[in-house]
Amino acid sequence: MVPGSRPSGLSIWTVLLACAVAMPLIAIFCIAATGGTDGWRHLLVNVLPRAGEQTVMLIGLTGLMTACFGILTAWLVSTFQFPLRRLLAFALVLPLAIPSYLAAYAFGEFLDFTGPVQTAVRTLFGYHTVHDYWFPDVRSLGGAVLVLSSVLYPYVYLSVRAAFGLQGRFATEAARTLGAGSLRIFLSVQLPMARPAIIIGLALVMMETLNDIGAVEYLGVRTLTFAIYETWLNRGNLAGATQIASVLVIIVAALIIIERKSRSRQRFTAAKSTAMTQRFGLKQLPAGRGWAATAFCLLPILSGFAIPVLVLGGYAFKRIDALSDTKLLKALAHSLEVSMSAALITLVCGFIFAYVQRANASSASRSISRIGSLGYGIPGTVLAIGVLLPLSAFDNALDGFLRLHLNYSTGLLLSGTAFAIVYAHSVRFMTLSEGTIDAGFQKLSPHLDMAARTLGRNRLQTLVNVLLPNIRPAAVTAALLVFIESLKELPATIMLRPFNFNTLATLVYEDASRSKVQDASIPALIIILAGLIPVLLVSRSLDHDHAQEKRQPKLP
Repeated sequence: MVPGSRPSGLSIWTVLLACAVAMPLIAIFCIAATGGTDGWRHLLVNVLPRAGEQTVMLIGLTGLMTACFGILTAWLVSTFQFPLRRLLAFALVLPLAIPSYLAAYAFGEFLDFTGPVQTAVRTLFGYHTVHDYWFPDVRSLGGAVLVLSSVLYPYVYLSVRAAFGLQGRFATEAARTLGAGSLRIFLSVQLPMARPAIIIGLALVMMETLNDIGAVEYLGVRTLTFAIYETWLNRGNLAGATQIASVLVIIVAALIIIERKSRSRQRFTAAKSTAMTQRFGLKQLPAGRGWAATAFCLLPILSGFAIPVLVLGGYAFKRIDALSDTKLLKALAHSLEVSMSAALITLVCGFIFAYVQRANASSASRSISRIGSLGYGIPGTVLAIGVLLPLSAFDNALDGFLRLHLNYSTGLLLSGTAFAIVYAHSVRFMTLSEGTIDAGFQKLSPHLDMAARTLGRNRLQTLVNVLLPNIRPAAVTAALLVFIESLKELPATIMLRPFNFNTLATLVYEDASRSKVQDASIPALIIILAGLIPVLLVSRSLDHDHAQEKRQPKLP
């Protein structure tokens, strides 16, 4: 927008949407400031030390484990040829379809005293009771690290594999001709060049770890996220909950800053890649090492995908008659209602954010767009508080006004309905929609707009007749991604749902919290099957790589 010019209607709408996205965060800090010094003192002495220690240890150990498996598996499938490599390269993405809380419930059943692992141990060694042998407890910090790492490592795997593909082979082949072995090349050449991608993947892993509440509660880990939930709902201390939430927001903001800086450096690295990227072939591993690589790549797939699917699928098969249960059908209807509404809202708003950047590529439009994408990094529990506070204030103000002047009570119009859930989901997943649509716009030449204008089309006609048909695939993908993520979202839904309002995620949560994982298997399996859709979309991006591999020679 030119300084001194009159703002367009689209620019005004963009600013209003950015304010709607930022409102929950503003509300959190405003309420936290009213908590007083006594509240902060209580938190610093009684809550933050323990919860903070658990949170730091959880995100640190989870980040370390996801880095190990994500980096090494990406290196193996990008550098070497070994048995089942192409199949494993695709299958390594599958754990993304498993929400962390479902993985926690499945691991709890799999490693329980009556589960197959401990049953096999007792059978093999002749044990009879739990006192006869020692077995690690999955309901612990170590168990939470195992579960979260099993389903979150694909974030690191995908970003690092993409970085390895963009590096080109010049540096690798130069090191090879100087006598360096594969391991030394990996440590001295490939790994340093992929550092920005590693940081991006780890930042996403840490933000998802901070967002989790279902898995950590089930496994007995008291993180800052769970402390917010407990302080607000169990202790009725809203000001204390917002104070903890403000601390968590600061942590997330630091992770986002680190991720953005790393991404800018990765763009520089990608710009230096060449057409030689795919010219050199994969190095053939000897039979023994090849099968060892296959076994190593199988481990995270079994842990992050096979175990949850087999456990929950086995229970679901025994309860197939529950598909006609009224409670399940009602929860499915609520899930579809919330997810479709969030997908539609984010599609429209994400398009506005992306189009304003294309039509007016200024620093102001970029800043507004960044505000619109703040929600994705904010944990659902934090977002729930930020959404509920302004909506409740509006409901109470409207109800008080109508009672005073018309003697009529409106009740809770917004905060006591599914609107609050849809609002929270829309804020949280706005960046998925905006980013996907913006990527679709990036593929269209800016000259396309100018050509349409020179042919007599105005801006609206250009948008409707030229741009919209060309970005339709990106728009469909954006709506689909938001729909699936909204279907799986638990923390914000569990804290904002009205009375007697269940989605598939909260239904699973309720049954699992009562140790009835078997009853939760049907809705859990529906969520997993839905989560496979974006995984299949990701796999399409690997097809080009597979086609290139068929033309690559194998190196001895």
